[in-house]
Amino acid sequence: MGLRNDTRRAVKLARDIMWSRRAQRELVTKLAEQPPLEPHHFRIGVYFADGRVNLYQLRQWYKPLLELSKRHPVLILSRASGSALELLAESPLPVAYVRRVADLEQVIQDQDLHVVFYVNQNAKNFQMMRYGRRWHVFINHGESDKMYMTTNQFKAYDYAFIAGDAARARLEKVLWDYDFDKRAIPIGRPQADHYLDGSPLPYTPDEREVVLYAPTWEGDRDAAAYGSIASHGVDLVRGLLATGRHRVIYRPHPRSGVVDPAYGAANREIIAAIAAANAADPTAQHVFDDGPSLGWQLAAADVAIVDISAMVYDRLAAGKPLLITRPANPEAQIDTGGYLQACEWLQVSDPAAMVARVDEVAHDADALERLGVWVQRYFGDTTPGVTTERFHAAVEHLMQEWERFAALHADDEDVEAFDEDDEDEAESLGG
Repeated sequence: MGLRNDTRRAVKLARDIMWSRRAQRELVTKLAEQPPLEPHHFRIGVYFADGRVNLYQLRQWYKPLLELSKRHPVLILSRASGSALELLAESPLPVAYVRRVADLEQVIQDQDLHVVFYVNQNAKNFQMMRYGRRWHVFINHGESDKMYMTTNQFKAYDYAFIAGDAARARLEKVLWDYDFDKRAIPIGRPQADHYLDGSPLPYTPDEREVVLYAPTWEGDRDAAAYGSIASHGVDLVRGLLATGRHRVIYRPHPRSGVVDPAYGAANREIIAAIAAANAADPTAQHVFDDGPSLGWQLAAADVAIVDISAMVYDRLAAGKPLLITRPANPEAQIDTGGYLQACEWLQVSDPAAMVARVDEVAHDADALERLGVWVQRYFGDTTPGVTTERFHAAVEHLMQEWERFAALHADDEDVEAFDEDDEDEAESLGG
């Protein structure tokens, strides 16, 4: 077993190296085709140090940031070549590839970034956060009750944009001596205002009930083993495919199977079952969705089935019927202080029982009414357009604060300096 795993890792490493070299060549060509960035144009930066496997964290912010860019120009700063290559191909916002600290330094000198957003807690964020005279703001890549959402790392940022009352209550339990009234700014879920923006459905609506199954990955430890593909997923999807009454949208996490090969095999089994069902009945139009856009799935589905992850709260913001898979691993930590104390659970069972549970929740008016209470607690007013205005208002507040502090310190000497020792660490960011 050990030798087989070592061989698998060696093959993967070799493939990754070859892909990285090819990506570097393609990136050089792409960058040569890009027009130079207009000097002193951008006021907001979005810093992303991760590789392409985590681009989903940034993609969900495309539409809100594009809307924001109409007020304040937004620039994405990508540290890794793989991410930069994909971003240059798909991002609706301008992208700067800043592999080296010297590259980052140049962009900082050429632009007037008043606010820098961060969508995750990558340790390499600190290479950007060292620069003062601007606001460093954690905007996260989703709302959830996972352990990740209560990290003391929130204190590292000048401000954090949080979803609402539930997020603040969650943080108040663990953060000592933190000025919540000043530094934690509630904005709701601006992505929800864009769920159906320009996204044609990949199927023709009919009498079938649309079920979104969007599981997370298997996790890297027992405490975070929330993924359901191997425990619930295969039987659940096969049961739904067999009814003739349901249309399945299957959207697995992009990291599914990276730790556990059996989990990856279950994922492939579901994909194959969907393909077989569509081949047997082309009118079924079941969907395997691995596209970069997330939104239409959440709004279009009559009922959604998700794991404990940010997808719970992405769907919650839509205010429509929702089921959450109960983790099969008894060591998985479940925070029952929030929505999970009152949610609709889907237990591991046989296909018929799980399908019956889906039907029950899809048509339970009382469950939907209870859901509405939690929508308010997590996101506040979800009337279309309101959360976008809250997001914009939070940014305007920071812009005004920037102007105020800039005026107060107008005569201060510029003491920001480039530390050449950082250059060695930056060389590791190219993959």
